[in-house]
Amino acid sequence: MRSILGRLTKSTVDTREIDASFFESRDAITRFLFLQDEPTPVDLCFVLGCPTPTNMDPAIELYRKGFTRKILISGHGRSLTELPECELFRRYAMHNGVPESALMIERKATNTFENFAFTRTIVEAELGWKNLDRVALVTKPFHMRRAVMTARAQWPGHLQFLKLPPRQPDDVPAATWWQTESGRNYVFAELRAIGTHAASGHLGGF
Repeated sequence: MRSILGRLTKSTVDTREIDASFFESRDAITRFLFLQDEPTPVDLCFVLGCPTPTNMDPAIELYRKGFTRKILISGHGRSLTELPECELFRRYAMHNGVPESALMIERKATNTFENFAFTRTIVEAELGWKNLDRVALVTKPFHMRRAVMTARAQWPGHLQFLKLPPRQPDDVPAATWWQTESGRNYVFAELRAIGTHAASGHLGGF
């Protein structure tokens, strides 16, 4: 697949010579991984940590619009020497007008499974699962499917999830991910991760 996708990025390819079904696999991968909804009111916004604090932007937008009163940020990150990702996100949110009282923090998670597993008791203690119906999930665009599937396995089954990936220029774009080596690497690695975690019982919703 990689050689085919690489060949299609060259301007010399005449798409008139390509069978109409040629792009079906690429389009299916895009639809599977890249999920996005329009912002609407939710009971909680859950933000998964990553090295870029601008991942907070969809959550900040929800709060500014009055669409959520609580934002839960999860993740220490994999570095043991740098400031935890959740702390970077917290400071970024407060700098952009979100009060500290609206923020909940989980500080230990180092991967997606832990993001959801380690926040179960926090949500129950602070809000109570029975009081929640709709939760917004904020994570990298290519990572949204795995986040939703992890939520289905680790959080209560009655919840509805709103998918709100950030829209940053340096994120892998759904429209063109196959055109760069880095984009292909991220997407294919994510597909492998979904298979691995599904086999381990960490994912649900299928």
